Amino acid sequence: MNGSLTESRKLVETIKEGVAGGAGRRVLVCPPFVYLSSVAGWLAGSDIALGAQNLSEQRKPGAFTGEIAGSMLKDVGCDYVIVGHSERRTLYAEDDATVAAKFMAAQAQGLTPILCVGETLEQRQRGETHSIVAAQLQAVLDAAGVGAFSRAVVAYEPIWAIGTGLTASPEQAQEVHAMIRAKIAVLDDTIAAGLAVLYGGSVNGANAAELLAMSDIDGGLVGGASLKAPDFVAICRAASH
Repeated sequence: MNGSLTESRKLVETIKEGVAGGAGRRVLVCPPFVYLSSVAGWLAGSDIALGAQNLSEQRKPGAFTGEIAGSMLKDVGCDYVIVGHSERRTLYAEDDATVAAKFMAAQAQGLTPILCVGETLEQRQRGETHSIVAAQLQAVLDAAGVGAFSRAVVAYEPIWAIGTGLTASPEQAQEVHAMIRAKIAVLDDTIAAGLAVLYGGSVNGANAAELLAMSDIDGGLVGGASLKAPDFVAICRAASH
């Protein structure tokens, strides 16, 4: 929940200029709902894709005041949508079942869901990282099946490393990313190999290259640094090497 119309335009135009001509990478921006149509227009003619930060689990429009249907997102040009972001889970009590329903609602409208999973600091300190992340994944696997992950992205976002300035070491992040891929591989090797697994814990221009050098870290789900065009562009450029 950041930015204004003016700030959003400046941010998008600077990002467009900064990432133009970059090969071998996909760039996506996910502005607040009210700016989606405007951003779609500003992105026209660029290689940058558009996504939303959330959607309703309801499959069809109806009497759900304040909610946004996946069909509406598709209608204004979105190709992606984030589901299960840690802030939705922690601040708005979205549980694994709700996240799985949103994942499937997104795919029903032809949107690619970016499924967020991750543990709190307390859970990590108790040695529960793998079990927590595995359970979050399993909820979606049980509901949607492994085949659905051929049309999805997974983002590992350790909650303790979001907006805190703390970052999982490349080795810590790689360990969890490898576990995520292995869990999918047990069910389908091909889908696991093609699955993009992003890291989302305080990625910035200074640490992006080191994180992205890890074999199972395919990209970043960028938070605070995405509000600063030079930082976001630096991350995008790191992803091209």
